[in-house]
Amino acid sequence: MEPNGDIALIGLAVMGQNIILNMNDNGYTVVAYNRTVSKVDDFLKQAAKGTKVIGAHSVEEMVAFLKKPRKIMLMVKAGRAVDDMIEMLLPHLLRGDCIIDGGNSHFSDTIRRTKYVEGQGLLYIGTGVSGGEEGARHGPSIMPGGSCEAWSLVKDIFKAISAKTPDGTACCEWVGDNGAGHYVKMAHNGVEYGDMQLICEAYQLMKYGLGLGADELHRIFAQWNQTELDSYLIEITRNILAYKDTDGLPLVDKILDTAGQKGTGKWMSISSFDLGIPVTLIAESVYARCLSAIKDERVIAAKKLSGPTLKFSGDAAAFVEDIRKALLASKIVSYAQSYMLMRAAAKEYGWTLNYGNIALLWRSGCIIRSVFLEKIKAAYEKNPNLSNLFLDDYFANLLGSCQNAWRRVVAQAVMLGIPVPAFSTALTFYDGYRSERLPANLLQAQRDYFGAHTYERLDQPRGRFFHTNWTGRGGNVASSTYTA
Repeated sequence: MEPNGDIALIGLAVMGQNIILNMNDNGYTVVAYNRTVSKVDDFLKQAAKGTKVIGAHSVEEMVAFLKKPRKIMLMVKAGRAVDDMIEMLLPHLLRGDCIIDGGNSHFSDTIRRTKYVEGQGLLYIGTGVSGGEEGARHGPSIMPGGSCEAWSLVKDIFKAISAKTPDGTACCEWVGDNGAGHYVKMAHNGVEYGDMQLICEAYQLMKYGLGLGADELHRIFAQWNQTELDSYLIEITRNILAYKDTDGLPLVDKILDTAGQKGTGKWMSISSFDLGIPVTLIAESVYARCLSAIKDERVIAAKKLSGPTLKFSGDAAAFVEDIRKALLASKIVSYAQSYMLMRAAAKEYGWTLNYGNIALLWRSGCIIRSVFLEKIKAAYEKNPNLSNLFLDDYFANLLGSCQNAWRRVVAQAVMLGIPVPAFSTALTFYDGYRSERLPANLLQAQRDYFGAHTYERLDQPRGRFFHTNWTGRGGNVASSTYTA
C-alpha cells in the first residue's frame, strides 16, 4: 500500500472524530484507528463519509498508511490508557517518529512519558486541546509541549486546525519542554473552574438576593457580554438562561444543583500547594463543587440550620452593576493567580514560558476565550517579567475602580446569607496581596514558641534566623528554619 497518510489519530470519541474532520477540511490525509475497530467502520460510513480519511483496522495497518516520519495522535482517556497505547505503538515505530497525546493528561505523566519515549529514539508531544466538541471540529486552542524537535513535524497541521484570533493569528504555539503544554492546559482549566464559579455566584445573588427570573437574568447576561466581560462563558450563560423546557419553563431551574468535575481543578490546587502559590480562587471553586455534591446533607441542613431573615432593600439596578464589577475584579484575581502558578512551575521544572503567547493561545477557540485576554497579552508584551497582573497599570486601575462595588457585593452576600466563596476569597487575596504587613509575625512567634522553628527580624537582614526561649524552660536550641 502507498503510505500517503499525513497523521494518524487513535480514539474515535467525539473529540477524536471532530479533530480528524477538522484536519481533513484543512487538506490533510488522516488515518483513523480505534481499538474497537467497528467504530472505525461506523465513522467512515457516517461522519467521515466522502472525506479522504483512511480507516485502519490494526496498529500495523495504521503505521503502514503513514508517511515518514510518522505522526500519531492519541485522543484516549488520560492515565493508564495512554501508557498502554504507547507500549502498543513502540514496536512499530522508527527513530524520529512522533507520538502525540492530545488528552487531558497530568503534566507529571507527560514529563515521564517524554523522557521514556525519547529514550526509545522517538519524539513525544503532550498537548492541551481546549474548545470542546465544537472547538475540535472548527478550531480549538492548542497548547503543545514535549520534545522540541517534534514541533516542526506538527506545526503546520496544528496551526491550520487551530482557532484564529480576529487578525488571523493561530491560537497555537509551542509552549515548552516535556510537560509544559499539559501544565498550561491545566492552568487553563483552573481558570475555567474559577470563571464558572464566579458566574454562578453572580447568578445566585441576582436570583435569590434580588428575586430575578431566568428571562431577566438572560437580559442582564446579554448586556454584560457587551462589556469587558465579553466571553464564551458569559455568552453560553446568556443562552442557557433563555432555554425553555418542553413545558415552556426555564430548563436551568429544573437541573439538579450538584456539579461534576474531571479533576483538572483539583490538580491545579494540589500543584499550588506543592509550589507554595496561593491559588485560592480556583481551590474554592473546586470546594464549591464538592459542597454541591453533598446535596442530601444540604437538604437536611436547610431544615435544621437557621440563616438571616434580612431581605435586599436597596437599588436593585445599582446592585446588579456592583455584581458585574465584582465579577470583573474577581476574574482578574483568577488570572493573576494562575499566572503566578505558571511562573512558579516554570522555575521549578526549567520551562521557558512566554506568558503573552499563553494569553494568545486562549484568545479564541477555548472555553475561557474572552476579550479580556488581549489585555493580559498586552501586559506581558510590555513587561515580560511582570510578577503579577495586579502590578500592570491597566489591571491596577481596573481593580481600583471596581473595589468599592466588590466590597459591597461581598458584604451584602454575607448579610443575605448567600454563599460567595469565589467572590470573597478573591477580595481577601487582593487585600492580602496589597498589605505591607500581615499577621504572620505572630504566627511565626507561635511556631517558635511551641516548636523552636525560628523567625526572622525586621531589624536584621533577610536570611538570618533567631530563636527565643519564650518560657525560660525551653532551651536555646532551634528546631529548624522555615519555608514561608
